[in-house]
Amino acid sequence: MKTKTIRPASLLIILLSVTLNISIAQTKAEDQSRKIQLFNGKDLTNWVFYLKDKSVDPAAVFTVRNGVIHISGNPFGYMRTKETYSDYKLHVEWRWPSEATNSGVFVHGQKPDTIWLKCVECQLMAGNAGDFVCMNGADMNERNDKSTPVVRKMAAASEKATGEWNTMEVVCSGNTIEVFVNGILQNKGTNVTVSSGSICLQSEGKDIEFRNVFLLPADR
Repeated sequence: MKTKTIRPASLLIILLSVTLNISIAQTKAEDQSRKIQLFNGKDLTNWVFYLKDKSVDPAAVFTVRNGVIHISGNPFGYMRTKETYSDYKLHVEWRWPSEATNSGVFVHGQKPDTIWLKCVECQLMAGNAGDFVCMNGADMNERNDKSTPVVRKMAAASEKATGEWNTMEVVCSGNTIEVFVNGILQNKGTNVTVSSGSICLQSEGKDIEFRNVFLLPADR
């Protein structure tokens, strides 16, 4: 019976492959240890609610079902984190359960609470997911047309069909914000005038659902 001999070059490839796999596994483990869960999958105890119509109970607008946040969209408003954050990668998954309409993810939200608080909105409006909206005085270099708060996305729409889950990742590093929709870089804002604050999920029109809302530290 012949004995197979592993050549030095082959051995080097094997060792490099093993080392790479170990490094990837360690990186994933470190990321998990640094993850901040903004939504625990059970309730909304670590969120604050603001609605334009103060007579409406937020519990009727913002609910949790089977590990998913359901926002009715009516009346207008938002749910925001109690804590403020800076320098992070925000991961959010969303879908339109019945009709693709309008909503948004706010970053660097500033107090006081008001229906259009000072922040940068990462737009979720159907067909425009990835636009920036500079709200209530927030600004960035890319807002060349000062007659509108909107900075249009850079690429073709990358949203999925109604009923399917989408992923938005927002990377906030210093005064720069990048937004990815389903892995596609849709926008980048530089010299943003707000660099820390609350994170908000918007109620704006009709039903929308969110899940897997968490932060990782941004690489600077």
